[in-house]
Amino acid sequence: MHRYIHFADTVSAWFGKAFAWCVVLMTLAVSYEVVVRYWFRAPTVWAFDLTYIMYGTLFMMAGAYTLSRDGHVRGDFIYRLWKPRTQAKVELVLYFLFFFPGILALVFSGWRYASRSWRYLEVSTMSPANVPIYQFKSIIIAAGILLVIQGIAQVFRCIITIRTGEWPRQKEDVEELETILQKEGAEALRHGSEAVDVIEPREPRS
Repeated sequence: MHRYIHFADTVSAWFGKAFAWCVVLMTLAVSYEVVVRYWFRAPTVWAFDLTYIMYGTLFMMAGAYTLSRDGHVRGDFIYRLWKPRTQAKVELVLYFLFFFPGILALVFSGWRYASRSWRYLEVSTMSPANVPIYQFKSIIIAAGILLVIQGIAQVFRCIITIRTGEWPRQKEDVEELETILQKEGAEALRHGSEAVDVIEPREPRS
């Protein structure tokens, strides 16, 4: 199970970081559109299509990567109060009740949408540029398959936690500044409490 978790995390990270470059393309497109629209009075007909295509691609392909790093939103105000074994048991049930049925539905419906789009070489109707979008419909299938692969790894994590009572450590990765500050604050509080424990009480003055 540990080997599969490592494999799934590596695959999810590779795709997530590779498609993160969509942000750069989207930023360049928007910047170019702003310059030519307001400085030269010559707006493009393709910038809007490119931006929502890049954003949608990034959003879909980063799903498995975010799952592997435990980055999706959950009801932490209840979840964090439970012991790891309880967390793992609840997650295990929810993966089979909601996650896998939803993701499999995404893959099968995505296959239908993508195959239909490829048959008539669909183009965007959002602008007169007629930007081809049939190839991007395949992203739905790819994202769903990646989520299934990563979902199996998350199930294995739950099983390991139920057995050991501790969540397996995840790979070190880029973290938000807020998360880093929270960890540093918790570490400082822990060291501070340890320092207080070793200080001997002073004798009261007479």
